[in-house]
Amino acid sequence: MQKLLIGAIALFGAAPFANAGDCPPDQVVAAATTGAGHAEGIGVTDIVLAVNDLGAYHPELASRDQRVRMLTIEPGGEVPWHSHADRPALIYVVSGEVVEYRSTCAEPIVHRVGEVATEIGALEHWWRNESSDPAVLIAADLPRAE
Repeated sequence: MQKLLIGAIALFGAAPFANAGDCPPDQVVAAATTGAGHAEGIGVTDIVLAVNDLGAYHPELASRDQRVRMLTIEPGGEVPWHSHADRPALIYVVSGEVVEYRSTCAEPIVHRVGEVATEIGALEHWWRNESSDPAVLIAADLPRAE
C-alpha cells in the first residue's frame, strides 16, 4: 500500500496539473442534471489509501478527516449521484478519462489525464467512464469524522 501511495505521489510530480472540469460559463444553469437512474455505483473499485484524523493534531478540525482514495472505473462504469455540499474534494485523473454530469452544467464535462476536478459547495453529480479503457482517479477529500 505504501508503494502505491508513493507511486501516486510520483505521478503527481511527473504530470503537469491542469484545473479542468469547470463548466463553460455559458453552460452554467440551475438543476441541469439529476441523479435519476444513477443512484448505484457500477464497475467502480474504491480503495482508501490513507486517512488522517485531523482533530488529533488540529482541534478546530475535529469534525473532519483527511482522506485519499484511488478509484478505478471500468468501461461503462459509473460513480453514483452524490453531493459535495458537506464534503469538498479534489479529483486527479491518473489514467483514462471520465465524463461528469453536474447538477449545475447543461453539458457533460470530460476529465482527462493530468486534470484536477474541484468538487465543492452545492455541487451534485455523477461520473461515467464512456471510454473502452479503465479510468484511474486519485480522490482527496475532507469527509466528516466518524
